[in-house]
Amino acid sequence: MDRMLLRDDQWERIVDLLPRRRGHPEKRAADHRLFIEAVLWIARTGAPWRDLPSSYGRWNNVYKRFSRWIKNGTWNRIKQAVSDDPDLEALLIDSTVVRVHQHAAGAQKKTALRAIGRSRGGLTTKIHASVDALGNPVKCLLTGGQEADITQAHALIEGMDPEMVIADKGYDANHFVEAIEAKGAKPVIPPRSNRLNPRAYDKYWYMDRNLVERFSNRIKQFRRIATRYEKLDKSFDAIIALA
Repeated sequence: MDRMLLRDDQWERIVDLLPRRRGHPEKRAADHRLFIEAVLWIARTGAPWRDLPSSYGRWNNVYKRFSRWIKNGTWNRIKQAVSDDPDLEALLIDSTVVRVHQHAAGAQKKTALRAIGRSRGGLTTKIHASVDALGNPVKCLLTGGQEADITQAHALIEGMDPEMVIADKGYDANHFVEAIEAKGAKPVIPPRSNRLNPRAYDKYWYMDRNLVERFSNRIKQFRRIATRYEKLDKSFDAIIALA
């Protein structure tokens, strides 16, 4: 059997969120754990689905279940379950750009949501993320790579009441600073160089911004995140949720 990634404590935390067996609502499929390990293998290696080792089962069955769990919301339930108790002493936000492989560029534009854009580096996707004071992920959003960070700033703090919001100067906009202060939170955002009256900010707390950068580096250890192969944004988001 290939190297396993899912620890027993991680499995116990998510097992009750997984779908029941068809025709046996009181039971869950016994091979759910092996299936999750199969998707983790795909995420970790970046390999095509057809190259999945046979020890994980037939690749086509694994892919079909992966797609089914996207449609029934299982991946989102898992992501929410492991992000349900954030330490909101601080909320740190940032984005990272992912190169899109040519195999991900074939979805029909009129019928599919893709979150793929064209920037200086070619076809790219941008992952906008917020993490808590411990560096644990709270929310991830996808856009095309050409989208400015500030366009997703409000969505990243929506529904949360942190004591402070830490971000780089790309998020320095009056409307966003005012939204943070309206929550009773402290904005820790360095001012842009073109501000006529630069705002003061807490340089000590700003040093903690490395937590969100480390989160981006960590998830890119999964090669299927470092390079995007999924045609649809919902499929790529499921890989991120599992990672």
